[in-house]
Amino acid sequence: RVLLRRCCNFANTSPEKKRTSVSDNFRTRLASGPSLQDFVKKGVSVTLGGADPEDQGYLSVDLDMGRSRKVYFETYGCQMNVSDTQIAQVILEKKGYQRTADLKRLKTELLEREKLVDVIAGPDSYRDLPRLLTVADGGHQASNVLLSLEETYADIMPIHRTPQSHSAFISIMRGCDNMCSYCIVPFTRGRERSRPVSSILEEVRMLSDQGVKEVTLLGQNVNSYRDVSEEQFCGSDVTKLSRGFNTVYRSKRGGLRFSDLLDRVSRVDPAMRIRFTSPHPKDFPDEVLHLISERRNICKQIHLPAQSGSNQVLKAMRRGYSREAYLDLVSNIKRIIPAVSLSSDFISGFCGETEDDHQQTLSLIREVGYNVGFLFAYSVRKKTHAFHRLQDDVPAHVKQRRLEECIGVFREEASRVNAALVGSSQLVLVEGESKRSAKDLCGRTDGNLKVIFPIEDAASGAAAIHAGDYVLVEILSATQSLRGRALGHSNLDTWTATSGQLRGYATSDSTMIMDNTG
Repeated sequence: RVLLRRCCNFANTSPEKKRTSVSDNFRTRLASGPSLQDFVKKGVSVTLGGADPEDQGYLSVDLDMGRSRKVYFETYGCQMNVSDTQIAQVILEKKGYQRTADLKRLKTELLEREKLVDVIAGPDSYRDLPRLLTVADGGHQASNVLLSLEETYADIMPIHRTPQSHSAFISIMRGCDNMCSYCIVPFTRGRERSRPVSSILEEVRMLSDQGVKEVTLLGQNVNSYRDVSEEQFCGSDVTKLSRGFNTVYRSKRGGLRFSDLLDRVSRVDPAMRIRFTSPHPKDFPDEVLHLISERRNICKQIHLPAQSGSNQVLKAMRRGYSREAYLDLVSNIKRIIPAVSLSSDFISGFCGETEDDHQQTLSLIREVGYNVGFLFAYSVRKKTHAFHRLQDDVPAHVKQRRLEECIGVFREEASRVNAALVGSSQLVLVEGESKRSAKDLCGRTDGNLKVIFPIEDAASGAAAIHAGDYVLVEILSATQSLRGRALGHSNLDTWTATSGQLRGYATSDSTMIMDNTG
């Protein structure tokens, strides 16, 4: 949801000079403050007529004129939330609002006012933001949290990036139908619906024209994509699940599948890298894997969320597969894409997890050999199946210990696999200066591994190296990250021809500890 507080009302307000931590105070109030239901009860119902969100003639003139109104966005959570921020920004800019990144003068006033929030908008109601702001202008609270079966914002081209960035995310679908027992996403983002292929391709072409070198196709369950918007595409093909997997919903039929989309996107710009996240293991038929293997610009990196290595826990999570089916899928992926780089999600301390279940998770991590892990300590979410039907019976200190043990295993694997890369050459897309040292450049390999190399080595080559360049880097050392020296400029065609696609990948320094907020 978007919780807005507009900056215009405080244009001439000076903040109180307090030394207290506003951020800590704000987080405390969020945790203990009123809920959405409390907000709705206190709000005043205002009827503005069933106006079409695309034809908002009833809005006040100054909303269209801008009148120095500004909006500040604070974004938390996953990349889908970042994408939603970009969509909301485009909609508000059309009505005269300007985004600001500078909230220093108003921060204390905004966070310490008694009535912090006056507008709440759900993920399918961003088009309604101008109307909601008009209601708030009248001194009332306003909210629209209705979910849609159709909204994909296909006609809105988000503002993706700063001029210095050479990568972008493209939202291809919204919602999720999987109903995993721990996850709140189906209740907050609604049912799955896919954006038309034509709209996605238009956005890819636009980004290519802007010089973007890497795009990531984004969705809550990205590889279950199905575009049934065009009647001529609505065939009889039924979704093919990975062997040994099942689902709680009826299999999709007809339309353009994820493999069709991936095929078309990869053809737009052969020099643009293509990634996708976040997929579900059940939706990896061989045709998708063969396409990844064959196309030089589709990264040989797959995110394969396991969540647990225990059949008992997987069943309680309603994941739709067993440990054995998951490992069979991993074997099939490695058979078709020998140099694949795998990452995964794991939840420690889920309802009913025993010490033996935890040990099975550790053994799965060792057996698969992931290069990156996103690790979560379980925390219950209201409305979910786990909240209503299961007992959150693993003590907090046990969850934390198990989480730390999972992190330790991932780091062991990182040391082992990264060491094998020393002496190899990797194609790196340069992102810019390293955050830790202005004397170094950093970038990422095809397998999404961070590589750091000195600028002075880059400058000694035939041509200067800049952000957005493809560079061949020799790996000289490896710990939790890779370090090397630049050998010179390169490209996807040259790299594929010289390497024969015999690439090696390892674990990056991006093992993450997160809370399972969905």
